[in-house]
Amino acid sequence: MWFSNLQLYRLTKPFDYSPEGLSEALQEHAFRPCGSLDLSTFGWVAPLGQYGEALTHAANGCIMVCARKEEKILPATVVREFVADKVRAIEESQSRPVRRKERDEIKDEVIHELLPKAFSRSRLTFAYIAPQEKLIVVNATSAARAEELLSHLRGSLGSLGAVPISPRQAPTNVMTHWLVEHDVPAGFQLGDECELREKGDDGGIIRCKRQDLFSDEIRVHLDAGKLVTKLAIEWQEQLSCILGDDLSIKRLRFGEELLEQSKEADMEDPVAAFDNDFTLMTLELSKFIPRLLELFGGENEVVGFGD
Repeated sequence: MWFSNLQLYRLTKPFDYSPEGLSEALQEHAFRPCGSLDLSTFGWVAPLGQYGEALTHAANGCIMVCARKEEKILPATVVREFVADKVRAIEESQSRPVRRKERDEIKDEVIHELLPKAFSRSRLTFAYIAPQEKLIVVNATSAARAEELLSHLRGSLGSLGAVPISPRQAPTNVMTHWLVEHDVPAGFQLGDECELREKGDDGGIIRCKRQDLFSDEIRVHLDAGKLVTKLAIEWQEQLSCILGDDLSIKRLRFGEELLEQSKEADMEDPVAAFDNDFTLMTLELSKFIPRLLELFGGENEVVGFGD
């Protein structure tokens, strides 16, 4: 199981659950499919899928969890059409306009009628907890999706001290410095993508792909005051990614050496292969994430840990 997008969180209090204890604690909040009148459901499933029943999987001192969300597909256009038909029928039969409050009530009735007939879709979100590193890593493309998992984890455990990692130096300023000064940290290389933004909410945005980031064309935008908000980087030939100014990591790809080690695992045993990949991934990220944070001056102090 190789993560492809990372949202990073720092534990603010010790995480004392064993893998077995955490699995038991999550059981009460395990996933259940949508009922006929449910818009969506969210719950825990086995990280190993069909190859396991436990709601956790442990390796390399880390504990993996997996949440499943199921949603009914009820397009807004379909709801509007049904509502419009019902409103028109009332107005024509009763010769009166339908007011906003009544229209809202009709909409609720329509949704209630359509939900049992609606198709559903589901998605999985994986995360792992590294208690010794005081870290939670969520495989999610957005902070909102990661927070959805963490919120459910807090609800399942009663509480969870975890906050987004906050660097001392603004990543935007640091990444901009790398391009302006041609000063890339040791062990890192730039890729061929970046996003540049003008200051202010209404500022212009330039997105570059397959571009020499030290070219005169990029330099013109930097001299005009644009700042780097996304940047393609490579690290020690072990991984590459798009680094965001919020410390999100997108399109994470691991190097050939790691992937070759993955292929050497016993592929006839899915559990062993999963365990091997999980170990390889967490070992590499346990080196990469601290080094990444060093580039931004370390972290702001986390209040509460050890209290």
